[in-house]
Amino acid sequence: MKNKFYLLTVAFSVLFISCSSDDSNGGSGSTPDTNFSIPLSNGKYWTYDVVAQAGNSRDSLYISGDSIIGSNTYKRFEVKNDIATGFYSSSLRNNGVRESDNKLLLTGDLSLASGQQLPIDLDVSLIDFIIFKKGATLDELLSTKTGTIQQTVQGFPLTINYSLKSKGGESIPNYTSPNGDIYTNVRTSKILLNASITTVQDFNGFPVTITILSDQQILASTQYIANNIGVVYTNTVTTYTINQTIADQFGIPASDTQTQEEFLDTHN
Repeated sequence: MKNKFYLLTVAFSVLFISCSSDDSNGGSGSTPDTNFSIPLSNGKYWTYDVVAQAGNSRDSLYISGDSIIGSNTYKRFEVKNDIATGFYSSSLRNNGVRESDNKLLLTGDLSLASGQQLPIDLDVSLIDFIIFKKGATLDELLSTKTGTIQQTVQGFPLTINYSLKSKGGESIPNYTSPNGDIYTNVRTSKILLNASITTVQDFNGFPVTITILSDQQILASTQYIANNIGVVYTNTVTTYTINQTIADQFGIPASDTQTQEEFLDTHN
């Protein structure tokens, strides 16, 4: 069981991302900018350098064309070779995005870190989930999705309760990315995820519920979005904390933090 539990916690440390709260480039507030635009045209592409503790990689994200879902037309996002390692590209991979009332709406499966080989699957189905709002105030709640997933991992029945939220961010007139690139008229948007995991084990004929992960925020991803360009930088950090007794029992750290950054390299 030691190895099984270790795989589970590693999965969460890779999947779920918590963004750094350091915003040294200044700018706060959320004065609506009616001229703010995110290009959603067929053939548009962005390439990102992904920097993480597990190693560096590169994602190529592009809009392949129109997709009809229900009665609405979306722009379909795809990635080169169908592989993405960064949180942002993984989130949009094979999903549809449309703009309505100054909001960007995502419909599809939110594939968290789909480029990783993980022992559990946490794809979340979304319908018109708001991932960005031009005139959002700081920390304004945009969308919420809650649910429960039942899975069996290596013989262990798992109950995963999750709550996914999106929130408005800052408005930054002049922004310098950590790699030195300079952008003007930048807005931020946040994705937050809380989760808990329990399993039921039989002890002498009696079912006992064991908490593997107590309810906590395990993902907070912030995208920096530049006018007429799109996302130019995403800062991501994985974080989790489990009970010290459980950690000692299975020989793993009681808490862990992983960092991931995505830098825009090229775009058309």
